[in-house]
Amino acid sequence: MSILLFFLLATLATSALGQGTRVGFYRTSCPRAESIVQSAVQSGARSNPRAAPGILRMFFHDCFVNGCDGSILIDGPSAEKTAVPNVPIRGFEVIDAAKTQLEATCPGVVSCADILALAARDSVVLSGGRRWEVPTGRRDGLVSQASDTANLPAFNDPISVQIRKFSEKGLNTQDLVTLVGGHTIGTAACAVFSYRLYNFNNTNGPDPDINQAFLPQLRALCPNGGEATTRVGLDTGSVNSFDNSYYANLRNGRGVLESDSKLWSDSTTQRFVQRFLGVRGLQGLRFDVEFGRSMVKMGNIELKTGSQGEIRRVCTATN
Repeated sequence: MSILLFFLLATLATSALGQGTRVGFYRTSCPRAESIVQSAVQSGARSNPRAAPGILRMFFHDCFVNGCDGSILIDGPSAEKTAVPNVPIRGFEVIDAAKTQLEATCPGVVSCADILALAARDSVVLSGGRRWEVPTGRRDGLVSQASDTANLPAFNDPISVQIRKFSEKGLNTQDLVTLVGGHTIGTAACAVFSYRLYNFNNTNGPDPDINQAFLPQLRALCPNGGEATTRVGLDTGSVNSFDNSYYANLRNGRGVLESDSKLWSDSTTQRFVQRFLGVRGLQGLRFDVEFGRSMVKMGNIELKTGSQGEIRRVCTATN
């Protein structure tokens, strides 16, 4: 091999490994990529109302486990998809449908990780949220293990733990409060919050952070000893609309999850909730704008690009 050829190959390899994501990554290689994903999300949401919030949660859980590499999409007896926090997630069929269409149009070009990132954005827009540009160019990961989900943010995490978990991923406290606002279109099973309604911290009473007027409503939906899998909207009165009423509910003691309620009861995060609500004397924040910004930031966690990872032929299995 000549010295010139050696340095040329080395330069190309370095360039491939250092290549990051960018808006319009598929503009020439697969011009219809984004519209195909958008159509799949629209069709899937019509068939399953839980698909849009499910895909948003799917992307969040994917990025927090070994980066945004589509590893949550892989099937297997001990894959991420089988972990307790991921079992209730809906919408996997939407990602698979988009991949099938993309492989027919641009085989071997669009990664499953990018499909998920685009689908998360389209799910928000479909629910009434603001559109943002999604940088693409991610590669798909090769590893998916349920055990790696142990450090996902949990429904009963104290604020200090939530802040630490987000910080470990390069996300600050404002990102935390912003991204958890995705619960505006989410639901939760009675199993993960009913302990707050009847015997909070072994007090034989409810969590004092719950508005007393709201308590009977939650108890009616989740009776003591009732069906644990019943799902309840996390943004009461606006569960299908992507808006900032979620934060108003937190302020009014109508947060469903303990971790959500703490966003208001803890002063560290309360000030960001107040800014989303336009509290006088504080610089306001527009939830719809900030959510897109934080999603782009989260979408850059531990990326695989260039020659790292692969482009899966199907999203449910590595090549």
